[in-house]
Amino acid sequence: MSRQISLIGVPMDFGQDLRGVDMGPAAVRYTGLITRLRELGHTVRDRGDVPIPIRDEAVPGPLAGNTYVEEISRICNAVYTLGRRVMEEKDFPLFVGGDHSIAVGTVAAAGADGEPIGLIWLDAHGDFNTPDTSPSGNIHGMPLAILMGEGHPDLVNVGRPGPKVLPENVVMIGLRDIDPVEKKRLKTSGVTVFTMRDIDEQGISTVANKAVMKFAHMKRIHLTVDMDALDPVEAPGVGTPVPGGITYREAHLLMEILADSKKVGSMDLVEINPILDVANKTAKLAVELTLSALGKSIL
Repeated sequence: MSRQISLIGVPMDFGQDLRGVDMGPAAVRYTGLITRLRELGHTVRDRGDVPIPIRDEAVPGPLAGNTYVEEISRICNAVYTLGRRVMEEKDFPLFVGGDHSIAVGTVAAAGADGEPIGLIWLDAHGDFNTPDTSPSGNIHGMPLAILMGEGHPDLVNVGRPGPKVLPENVVMIGLRDIDPVEKKRLKTSGVTVFTMRDIDEQGISTVANKAVMKFAHMKRIHLTVDMDALDPVEAPGVGTPVPGGITYREAHLLMEILADSKKVGSMDLVEINPILDVANKTAKLAVELTLSALGKSIL
């Protein structure tokens, strides 16, 4: 199925301490994502990058969990505005970050028409902290909680007031590094979680098909791919690598099954850090996974 795709770069690194993830969109473009998507038969428009303030000129907030809230909310509102416009033009928005804080804007844009969406969150981490529970205060560890209505009001209200997704409409895949309080919160949240143990025991095919079946009644799914969900052997260029992650083939099979569902209506790729990468391996894998999610198959 050919699509009209709009590529939107979000070179933001305000959500974490480690620098370099802002170069993710450039690395993915350099690796040939647009050409490869066109070779699959898609029409691709590069919308450029969302404007990002200079981080060295920004002043972080004084409290844990309030770090760069003003900058992140402003950027995510811009992401929301552009993403919504792209969807109104019937394009498939493909966002490339940047740290996972961009999901506050991408997911808000994906559901901007008021139609409930399914959210598949591929990640090694829970991203379910709040300013009160986060050990680091880094906002890239909070976006899912923010999208469900918990966190700094400026971020919760990006795009439009209040929560952007219901817990029963969220499936998390690949978790293996969760903070203690975050673990308790996730257990009682209503979110469906498939940890690496679940993948080990059930197989990625079963997990992927369960995720698709959960959203069988919905028109579309937003897919957010944090590259640290992959094992660091496969994706070394991430800021928070965790051993024991999803393998190369598991990741591709997951993308292929999601593509077969024909429900993925928007997508973001995050946490690609070229400074930490080895021979651009992580950006290359991100491109390959995107191609699989958008219809590339072996036969």
